[in-house]
Parts: sequence; structure tokens; C-alpha cells
Amino acid sequence: MRPTQSLNGGGGGAPLGRFNKYLGGWGGFGGMKQKGIITYGLSPNRQNPFAGAAHDAVFNTWRRFSAQVFYWAPPMIAGYYLMDWAVHRNEYLNSKAGRAEMGDEE
Repeated sequence: MRPTQSLNGGGGGAPLGRFNKYLGGWGGFGGMKQKGIITYGLSPNRQNPFAGAAHDAVFNTWRRFSAQVFYWAPPMIAGYYLMDWAVHRNEYLNSKAGRAEMGDEE
């Protein structure tokens, strides 16, 4: 059974809530009406969920990449050059000229 209009406003003598007032429907806590909140609805068959998704993906990816590149690129470049130097040094030391140069130390 639905409460009458006077009970909806908190009046009447019947206890309905914790403080003897009707609190309202689901989510309504009997406070003042909210002002300045506007909600809009759109039918699901009128929505286009992927509108601009490809465009946004490209530019969002570029924005995120450009913000992070200075954190990971310098260590990667330094590691690449260090590894390149180590490979060349190893190839030299294991060559005929390298063995001749370092042969007297062993």
C-alpha cells in the first residue's frame, strides 16, 4: 500500500522511518530536494559508443607516449650502446689481433 501525500512529506502520525518520517523511495533519504542537477537520457539504439574511438586512441596514445618517453628512452639508449661496446670488445679480444695484444697477460 502506498503512503498518502501527507505521509510522503513527513507529516501524519504513523511512524514510518527511524525518525517517524517517510524517507522516500529507493535512494531518497528525506532531505531537501537537490537543485542544479540535470540528467539526460538517450535510447540505447540511438547511441554510438565508438564515435571517435580511433581518433581518440591515436591522439591519446601519442599524448601518453610523449609524456613518458624521457623516463625510459635514455636508459634504453645507454643500455644499447653499452651492449654494443661490450659485443665489439668481446669480438676484438677473441680475434687474432686481440689475442696477440692481450696474450702476454695470460
